[in-house]
Amino acid sequence: MQYSGLSDTGMKRSVNQDNYSVKEYAPGILLAVVCDGMGGARGGWEASSTATDSFLACMDSFVASYLTEQNTIECTDAQIHRALRRSAYTSNRAVFHRSEEDASLRGMGTTLVAVFIVGTTVYTVNVGDSRMYIVRGEEIEQITHDHSYVQYLVDIGRLTTEEARTAPNRNIITRAVGTESNIDADVFVTEVDTTAAPVYVLLCTDGLTNYLEGPEIAQILASDVPIEEKPQTMIARANERGGSDNITAVVIAL
Repeated sequence: MQYSGLSDTGMKRSVNQDNYSVKEYAPGILLAVVCDGMGGARGGWEASSTATDSFLACMDSFVASYLTEQNTIECTDAQIHRALRRSAYTSNRAVFHRSEEDASLRGMGTTLVAVFIVGTTVYTVNVGDSRMYIVRGEEIEQITHDHSYVQYLVDIGRLTTEEARTAPNRNIITRAVGTESNIDADVFVTEVDTTAAPVYVLLCTDGLTNYLEGPEIAQILASDVPIEEKPQTMIARANERGGSDNITAVVIAL
């Protein structure tokens, strides 16, 4: 399994409030998390870094309990589901308590999207509007569902997908890690067939998807560009088109 990640401040912001981490526990067993903080320059960074660290620590403990000497994970899908939700909940409590301790951080929060990959099974957890995509050849599928106001309007038929891309309120999210004492996280499981075409997993913040649509992302990931350069290529295009937000992309080749 190969992977590459990059985070960029963008063209308009002075501080990068995004955070990401990738950890390979054993061949074929990998964890990646991406967070997009909010709440002012300091608050956004505190929220995203606290959530990332807390999530990793919780998943580290889970993996340590089930990783065998043969570098396999001996647990059920249900146990992995619970571990991902528990890790998201732990991150939420950590950010929430941090904001209660420091008045200057009140109201801070962050998105969180993470994948735990075991062989060709991809487990995803999501809170907010950072996304996970799976790209097979030049076909792209968004696995996560945005927790955002414009996505809600799309869901109830008030906006089309095309209208949502340019809606003035598209940055308003309806769920975030750390803004309340409890959190509801979505979990998805995707079985991936890697025999038919190269398969990539992409985690990214909306700083990328505000400027690059699915087909273009798929084209870049399916290209002959080395995996180490794929995040850089996507981020460079987003910056060329305005780069109004921080931009983070993590690419994993299965």
